[in-house]
Amino acid sequence: MKVFPPEKIRNVALVGHSGAGKTTLAEALLYRAGTIKRLGTVEEGTTITDFDPEEHARGMSLGLALAPFEWRGHKINLIDTPGYADFVGDVHAAMRVADLAVFVVDAVDGVEVQTEYAWRIAEENRLPRMVFINKLDKERSSYDRTLTQLRDRFGAGIAPIELPIGEHAEFHGVADLFRDKAYIYDSGQAEEGEIPEEMADREHEVHDNLVEGIVVADDEMLERYLDGDVPSTDELENTMAIGIADATVFPMVYGAALGPIAVDRLADFIVELGPAPTDRPPIVIEVGDELIEIESDASGDPLVFVFNTIADPYVGQISLLRVRSGTLKPDLTLTNSRTGTDERLAKLATMTGKETELVDAAPAGDIVAVAKLTHTATGDTLAPKHKPVRLPNIQRPSPVLATALVAKTQADDDKLGTALHRILAEDPALELELNAETNQTLLKGMGETHLLITIERLERKFGVGVVTEPVRVAYRETVTRSTAAEGKYKKQTGGHGQYGVASIKLAPTARGEGFEFSDEIKGGSIPRQFIPAVEKGIAETMAEGGVRGFPVVDVKVSLVDGKYHSVDSSEMSFRQAGRLALRAAMEQARPILLEPVSKIEVTVPSDYQGDVMGDLSGRRGQLQGNEATENGQQMITALVPTSEILNYAIDLRSITQGWGHFQTTHDHYQEVPAHMADQISAGKDD
Repeated sequence: MKVFPPEKIRNVALVGHSGAGKTTLAEALLYRAGTIKRLGTVEEGTTITDFDPEEHARGMSLGLALAPFEWRGHKINLIDTPGYADFVGDVHAAMRVADLAVFVVDAVDGVEVQTEYAWRIAEENRLPRMVFINKLDKERSSYDRTLTQLRDRFGAGIAPIELPIGEHAEFHGVADLFRDKAYIYDSGQAEEGEIPEEMADREHEVHDNLVEGIVVADDEMLERYLDGDVPSTDELENTMAIGIADATVFPMVYGAALGPIAVDRLADFIVELGPAPTDRPPIVIEVGDELIEIESDASGDPLVFVFNTIADPYVGQISLLRVRSGTLKPDLTLTNSRTGTDERLAKLATMTGKETELVDAAPAGDIVAVAKLTHTATGDTLAPKHKPVRLPNIQRPSPVLATALVAKTQADDDKLGTALHRILAEDPALELELNAETNQTLLKGMGETHLLITIERLERKFGVGVVTEPVRVAYRETVTRSTAAEGKYKKQTGGHGQYGVASIKLAPTARGEGFEFSDEIKGGSIPRQFIPAVEKGIAETMAEGGVRGFPVVDVKVSLVDGKYHSVDSSEMSFRQAGRLALRAAMEQARPILLEPVSKIEVTVPSDYQGDVMGDLSGRRGQLQGNEATENGQQMITALVPTSEILNYAIDLRSITQGWGHFQTTHDHYQEVPAHMADQISAGKDD
């Protein structure tokens, strides 16, 4: 593919709910552009952008993929994104580097959960948007109903610039409201003609509404229009393009990707109305006390942002880059602004799905792939050594579900650490936690499917087999009354024996204060050099577990007396004495079990508020309140035992049909009800 200047580049993210037809639309655009010779299908697993075996097996996109193509002297870098909630991290990444988001909406199902979520992401990024209403050739499709839904959800900025010709199986073309022309696809290719007579009145009415909506944005044009001077098509398109770039106007077009019908019209509008990298405002970052503006200037210093990483078992790491400034050439060396290490960009390539094609250069605004950047991760910035600018990282939602991983064999265990490191580099939406308290390796992700796919990829890509087990809750024990006990360790062997006696007092402290040790020995009943051994033995026993087998917290232990033998006493004997003393004291101190409690904030549409609050109460939750959010939803706050919400991501999605989302933080520990404590202890023994 030849090199295009920034003003001839369009970076477009296809976003929307799963099943709306984004991947099919990407396929159709490539087909219309002549990049591919036949249309692949999601069902057959023959599409360009869904190429992983896991995607073929499930018939849906599981990660973002690139699909660049040439159109009317321009290069369109298409970024196909997944529409399933578990993989929303890739939507965030795509929108960070796109200059236009095309929302693909199913004309049968209308505006769905992930469409609205993606719209909020675009709003936060002030990203220009277009809407493509897909599947107008299907039964029960309705462009009027879908338009109403879009305007209800996203405001009056939704502006149709086409009208569909025909309905359902009879859908066969579109009317261009700018040009008052029809484009009919009966022969498979667009044939320009006049607006059908039966829809002429409707088309003229919508055309006039469109013109009026455009001219009000330009005072001079509005004055001319009121004087009877109708603006030309070019003037109208130029004015609308300004509104699109400002993210105040969102043109809407119609089609059927599987047809493919009117897909070429979408490509036309992307070129005509979509912003180039040079049309977007500069990125402003703070470097020390100075504000620096970074523009898409091909002649400036080279600066690139890494927005995605692919872990290829054969090629190694492939980094996808958006060139923010300057022009990249093969063998260019840049510095990673985070790590300070130099990286050589040996070869530059475009990627179409999994296929690569080498390129000679990549100017500002372009997107390219580079292999084997050994010290660079997703979210990093590569810059000249003399100008270590660092662009903001991608803001992604926090993981909401965890599972514990156990290697199937010792050989798998030996490779697990390296494989997890590479899989996390590929997918920053994942997190890994080595929980020392429960002795589990926890993989955290955005949902059940996300974790399942990751486990499958661990085995397919890196040959590492794992099984999962439930996440253990980090229960703890404490005591409720003061007591005293003695620990005596006496052991006679052939040589020196072992002898140590430690007398302690055990008392509860305030919740969260941890462990306090007090040396109250008087008169040398225990030599000073052995007292740290007593403390160490007590601390070790607390960590191993109390009466119920869980770590002991929030206690004060006072060492008050003891005995020693001048020959047989040692650090080991007093460490053992401390252990025995604590175990004896715990038995007498009315131990209780503590459980972690999380603060949870659940955001849902008002229709689901009652169901969610009732569900949280049923999980032993204490409701703290609720308040309206800026977008009209309700945020419910509650304190809930952590054990009750381990799988809350799955349950909330079911309760709210996918509309709800939440975040949690650890808040405190509280006593477990007595009837549950025995069950928990029995489960640990099992």
